[in-house]
Amino acid sequence: MTSETERDPSRDLWEEHANWWIDGFTDGADPEYEEQILPLAAGELGDARTILDIGCGDGQISRMMASVGATVVGIDPTWNQIRVAHERGGGAHYARSTADELPFADASFDATVACLVFEHIDAVDAAIAEVARVTKPGGRFCFFLNHPLLQTPGSGWIDDHMIDPPEQYWRIGPYLVESESVEQVELGVWIRFIHRPLSRYLNTLAEHGLVLERMLEPAPPPGFLERAPEYFEAATVPRLLYLRLRRT
Repeated sequence: MTSETERDPSRDLWEEHANWWIDGFTDGADPEYEEQILPLAAGELGDARTILDIGCGDGQISRMMASVGATVVGIDPTWNQIRVAHERGGGAHYARSTADELPFADASFDATVACLVFEHIDAVDAAIAEVARVTKPGGRFCFFLNHPLLQTPGSGWIDDHMIDPPEQYWRIGPYLVESESVEQVELGVWIRFIHRPLSRYLNTLAEHGLVLERMLEPAPPPGFLERAPEYFEAATVPRLLYLRLRRT
């Protein structure tokens, strides 16, 4: 486990605001999970018999895969998330752990999955090395990210009325600059994000024998657009990036 002196500064914010995530993004509350992320994860993990869910939160992916017969372990560094995962049950096993020091033997899992997690991890090189270590040769890593290009800090839909005729476009922030930001995602709720360009992830994954096999950039699902009418004009801009990587 990471020592207190090396503690990920995101963790305290997640402990404080765990209920924001649990109430707003789990147990059927979030259309992006219900309509897009969970079906995609089910299809990509469907034939795996042993699965590690990194940054499992309340365990919604873990429960889903345990319900179809897989042996699933979910890990998360946040006590409040692990507590709720245990309460919701569903047949998966849970442990408190960081991603950069996984408490499992080499080649323990057919598949590993990390869903919207690495945007909050400081020790990205060590975490990727650990993913490779615990995944069986020939196994897969199912990697979900907020799209590193189109969800870069400072990006967003712009209605430019300073020109005639007015234009609408998607502004992209400083994509090539690795940066951290603490964003107010809801009134009084602050979450820390770390932006990295896609090449940073892919090159590190390849260095550890995790080779890209499939890449998806799905459009935002209908349920999300119904809730976010301000995003409708930008519906061709993906919020999610999915990578399937194979352990060589």
